[in-house]
Amino acid sequence: MDVSSPRTEASSMDPSSKLFCCRSVRRCIPLVYRQELYHILCMTGPLVASHILNYLLPFVITMFCGRLGNSVLAGYGMASATINITAATGGGLALAADTLISQTFGGKNLHRVGIILQRSVLILLIFCLPCWGLLINTQPLLLLLGQDPEVARIAQLYVVFYLPAVPAMFLHQLQVAYLQNQGVILPQMYAAIAANIANVVTNYILLNWLDLGLYGSAAANTISQVYICVFLYLYIRWKKLHVETWGGWSCDSLQEWNGYMKLAIPSTMMLCFDWWIYEIGGFLAGMLGELDLAAQHAVNMLAVIGYMFPLGIQGAACVRVGNALGAGDTAGAIRTSKVSLTCAAAVAVLQGLVLASTKTVIGFLFTSDGHIVALVSKLLNVYCVVQLFDGLVCVSMGILLGSGQQKIAAVINFFGYYCIGLPTGTSLMFAAKLDVVGFWLGLLICTCVQSSFFIAVIFKLNWERVTKEVYFSISGSGKSWKA
Repeated sequence: MDVSSPRTEASSMDPSSKLFCCRSVRRCIPLVYRQELYHILCMTGPLVASHILNYLLPFVITMFCGRLGNSVLAGYGMASATINITAATGGGLALAADTLISQTFGGKNLHRVGIILQRSVLILLIFCLPCWGLLINTQPLLLLLGQDPEVARIAQLYVVFYLPAVPAMFLHQLQVAYLQNQGVILPQMYAAIAANIANVVTNYILLNWLDLGLYGSAAANTISQVYICVFLYLYIRWKKLHVETWGGWSCDSLQEWNGYMKLAIPSTMMLCFDWWIYEIGGFLAGMLGELDLAAQHAVNMLAVIGYMFPLGIQGAACVRVGNALGAGDTAGAIRTSKVSLTCAAAVAVLQGLVLASTKTVIGFLFTSDGHIVALVSKLLNVYCVVQLFDGLVCVSMGILLGSGQQKIAAVINFFGYYCIGLPTGTSLMFAAKLDVVGFWLGLLICTCVQSSFFIAVIFKLNWERVTKEVYFSISGSGKSWKA
């Protein structure tokens, strides 16, 4: 005789029950929010792992090229900075695909998903041309900025070798967007694992076995990017992940470029405004001396690693919000926004506690100089709070990205970073003589303001209107809307 109650059966069928074993906790949190949290965490874990694995590719190359001498290491650093400019702009253009694919897939218009991917590929491949124009002029640009001629020459060699990898870099970003916004997360992690293994082997063969030196390091840098793109493509073909959405190349991909660019341009601005402020901080710290520059670099490295956690939540939020809006589920989009912001705050608090408890020793990971370690500890006092607000900003950008509101995010980022953060930070650095601590205090003020603006915008947003706009954009304006 089956004596199980309907409540017991529902609980056993609810996957979120794996997270909430305590019955009293389940009573406090409504089922729909528990389920939403479960879905976000299931996506966030692989996304964070993928970001970390992607970060390891240049990290391994840095380890190998560092053995070739300080000039080679400096040249690679300059080359990476130049390449990152193209990566930021190209990555911003690719973010439009995240918005469109997540919404279109949520609306079950699977054929249109493939068309959006084709359109994105064509636009990003055309964008390779100005990227190549910038990269092939790296040496004269660096000399114009007063860099060491030998460092500029080595940087030029790296970027010339990297030219074939630019399309691979953009295509990989689009492949990730294509899968991720359909809720398929694990393949990018598998491809990153395979690429990291192949990257270590390639660097060892070219530098240690064949002893190709600088040329081998430059070639390995290029091949690493090709690896991750090709491996992900092969996995997609192998598992036939494209079958439902890819109907072959179509002339429809040559249409609606204006609509794509209306999302792509503010997406690029949103990303670049966020990215560039930290590059500017490094430049300003360099003006203060080696001690401040070294401490700034150490904290930046910690910030990059810590940022991967809210970045994973950002990706999950973008997908879930876009899918919900595409399906006409306004309440689902709002629910995702609430849960993802709560997750971001919780993760940031945990990260802050870890950093605060290790601030006096964590600097020894980067240097044995006691003065630098002491300054890193001092900077972490501020950064522990900055990363809380920065995490909220990051996830808020994902929510607005999924809803197609990139313009709002771009405006808030520009206003926060360059009208509040940068002027305040530079004033505190130089006029108030707080040195590099002043820059982080400026970031603290601006991220606090930004996160407040973002949260206010998200909860004051007319979500019903946004849902209607998404409906018309993915199905055509000729259809009527039913609330």
